[in-house]
Amino acid sequence: MCDAGFWLYIDDLRDAPGREWIVARSSCEAIELLKERGCPARVSFDHDLGGDDIAIVVVRWMVETDLDCSGRFIPDQFEFSVHSANPVGAANIRGLLESYLSYKAKSR
Repeated sequence: MCDAGFWLYIDDLRDAPGREWIVARSSCEAIELLKERGCPARVSFDHDLGGDDIAIVVVRWMVETDLDCSGRFIPDQFEFSVHSANPVGAANIRGLLESYLSYKAKSR
């Protein structure tokens, strides 16, 4: 379940770096887009999304959804980046996604 023409940029303040990106300003907005359109080919994450909202919520949702559908949500060619200035938050996002994607690749 992937929309290859869909790139997701998650950030509460900054604009996306190009027109190919769809911007989500909160974790709820990002998850709604993922539910509607499936997993994009690429996601760029900011960590802090205003108030108590953080992007790791989206990452956890993506991983849980992929596990629930036997690995068919996040495609093999999926790419992500983290553009957050929060070093701990960025490391948490990278760590969770890299660990899960590595596990998924080894499980095939």
